Amino acid sequence: MSLITPLEPSTGGAHGATDALMESHQSVHTTLFGRIESAVASSCGSVHSVNEDSHSALDESGTMFVLADGVGGGAMAALASRYLVAHLHAQLNGHRIGAAGIREAVMSADRAITKRIAEVTDRAGAATMALCASANVFASKWVVAWVGDCRVYQLAADRDQPLHGLTLDDTFEHLNETPPPSSSRDDPARMVGNGAVSQANVVFTHVGHGDLLLMCSDGVHKFVDTKDLTCLLRGQASLARRCEDIIALARANGSIDDATALVVLRDGMVVQRPLWIDRLVNHERTRR
Repeated sequence: MSLITPLEPSTGGAHGATDALMESHQSVHTTLFGRIESAVASSCGSVHSVNEDSHSALDESGTMFVLADGVGGGAMAALASRYLVAHLHAQLNGHRIGAAGIREAVMSADRAITKRIAEVTDRAGAATMALCASANVFASKWVVAWVGDCRVYQLAADRDQPLHGLTLDDTFEHLNETPPPSSSRDDPARMVGNGAVSQANVVFTHVGHGDLLLMCSDGVHKFVDTKDLTCLLRGQASLARRCEDIIALARANGSIDDATALVVLRDGMVVQRPLWIDRLVNHERTRR
């Protein structure tokens, strides 16, 4: 499984990115029932020598997307985030994705990353993560999983609907836990790769035609509010450009951390579908 790994600080991005440290990419996955468009932009912050965020390779991810944010700084954080993305794809690609399978894959990743890092150094390494994946053949039902403080938002095609958060940060504050002396209440209390996770959080959501899912690291969501995110996501630019603009705004608002924004759009049908498919869709909706 190859990844679109973040670029080194000296490398420029695509799509005319305004951030010299930014890379971006856009892809389309076509099925019998429609299209899944996706785009990502990622930027190395000024506090790290390399980007410690990682994400799925869009051209290969199909209808499953993972974003990971290395925790702790240094090479081990970058290693943890890359291994986490790769491990989850290796465990879940080609399988029917559900809550139990995701939780098992996350725990397996926790053990594998811990072992891999121990082969290199006695320093700890871990990552937070978010995962979005289609849970049925119509891509109308999606599973969202997370550990730590990577976030997932949903924006309905209906312009009257606000941006809706699907995740709740696993921070010491939200979990009502006391942080260690070197940490703050805003820091993630759960992460993958150092044994600090019991199970991943999992929820399901209905995604309609034209709906957007936004996945982002804390280098984005701590610096861009939901009103501005909504405005940028509803823009007319390409998905990749919208991701770039989100990161550019985070930078303008003071973000110096690594920052990644990944957007998934469930698009309409490529061709008119047969009547029997409409009946199946209606049947599925009435069962929920």
